[in-house]
Amino acid sequence: MGIHKPVLLKEVIELLEPKSGENFIDCNYGSGGHSRAILERIKPAGHILAIDADPGVKGDKNIKLINDNFVNLKAIYERNFPYPVSGILFDLGFSSDQLENSGRGFSFLTDEPLDMRYNPEGQRLTAKEILNKYGAKSLVRIFREFGEVKEKLARKVAWAIVARRGRRLFEMTSDLLEVISENAVRHKRIHPATQFFQALRIEVNKELDNLRQILPQAVEILKPALPDKSLGGQGGRLAVISFHSLEDRIVKNYFRDWARQGKVELLTKKPLTAGEEELKSNPRARSAKLRAIKKFSD
Repeated sequence: MGIHKPVLLKEVIELLEPKSGENFIDCNYGSGGHSRAILERIKPAGHILAIDADPGVKGDKNIKLINDNFVNLKAIYERNFPYPVSGILFDLGFSSDQLENSGRGFSFLTDEPLDMRYNPEGQRLTAKEILNKYGAKSLVRIFREFGEVKEKLARKVAWAIVARRGRRLFEMTSDLLEVISENAVRHKRIHPATQFFQALRIEVNKELDNLRQILPQAVEILKPALPDKSLGGQGGRLAVISFHSLEDRIVKNYFRDWARQGKVELLTKKPLTAGEEELKSNPRARSAKLRAIKKFSD
């Protein structure tokens, strides 16, 4: 089992500035690395609410974990966390454990059922259903929009999927990998299957729709700035780590618009990325981008 290392941990701590007695929400708990680092700085009186859609994720001492989709953040907060919130973190990547041990087909490196649901108990649509039932036009749209696959290749693979399922339905990740490998020539460092698997995962879990819903909820929950900053009147902070351009673009646009409206201060003019030292020990951080804001008012 791979050990999941929290990405951009130093930068997250510097931007969120957790202090003793403050309260935070970690919306993608995963292996808990970010939460534990924050906890060290807010104890003994501070609190952390952690959320993770994966029912296989387990909590930690002094961290309240709720197994639910973060799209329900406001309701989760209102039911479970009676404290003013100084900071909220989203780490939109999924952990090494999810990749390697879920048995749900997130990676093409292991042969697993084509599921890709973060929460099998609360979601119905699977990658297998998409591959076996969606028309070629819909598959092309998913691959283009969510995998940023070039149109010619997206069409080629989509029609190959339709032709293949006429003979034998898709069941395992190896079934999909075979079709992609037969139709996509590997030119780049990144395996072409990466984009197709990303596209299916985003469609299954409605990741971009959920992100658009959740960002306004997060800002609403953060405590607003008060006139007297010396009395703990700083506004709450929101930090988001994204792992591909589709997510980063959504975060960038929301943050920019709120800053123009005077609701928030941009703490990162451009996204922060991992330095050489972190990349040596944690290659997963290569595609991570971190943006953060500080709330002014409701």
